[in-house]
Amino acid sequence: MARPVTLFTGQWADLPLETLAEKVASWGYDGLELACWGDHFEVDKALESDKYIKSRKDILEKHGLKCYAISNHLVGQCVADTIIDDRHKAILPPRLWGDGKADGVNQRAAEEMKNTAKAAKMMGVKVVNGFTGSPIWHMIYRFPPTSDAMVDAGYKEFADRWNPILDEYDKQGILYLWKLIPAKLLMTSTPRKRRWQRSTIVRLSASTSTPAILFINSLIRRISLRLSRIASIMCMSRTRSSI
Repeated sequence: MARPVTLFTGQWADLPLETLAEKVASWGYDGLELACWGDHFEVDKALESDKYIKSRKDILEKHGLKCYAISNHLVGQCVADTIIDDRHKAILPPRLWGDGKADGVNQRAAEEMKNTAKAAKMMGVKVVNGFTGSPIWHMIYRFPPTSDAMVDAGYKEFADRWNPILDEYDKQGILYLWKLIPAKLLMTSTPRKRRWQRSTIVRLSASTSTPAILFINSLIRRISLRLSRIASIMCMSRTRSSI
């Protein structure tokens, strides 16, 4: 069987799924990776009614398409970011933004990511793609000086926030695929190697563009992450055409 060729819908979230599915089918794609924003796949509606799941499947079937994954990058980003501001407000629905206080946003985002695993299972897919956010991303410019203790605390906080979410993914039999791109890491420029504690998140897979491969290698070396506990690394080759 030939490998299916699919399209991620996030870049076209301003289009209704019905419209996009028709276009994608005419372009020759085999399926879609549905974004959890716009009207493409709404987690809360999926959990409320089986009819919603059927409506998504009906649209895909109408155009001869299949769904191989859903993606919730925007909410995932808000799980571990400790500085929550208007950038996050712009990517979250009002029900998750709430009053905009960081702790509340983090908690609601974490619950939504757990619910995304449940919704994925209802949809019949085994993969959810997304981002993670980071408690120490804002420390990457190391002035005022960032101490080793601050970075270590950030790693622990990252694990504390994400491991309960991944427990739900394990329970539902869903793989969370971490889309890793340059500068979107929990890493800082600290020079010495670090070992993640046993509590640290180790069940993420990684999805990355080809130029980031060395970046991943650096990540693995610097935190001594065991390769045997990485489910997969997906590489996407991108080329730029000139006109």
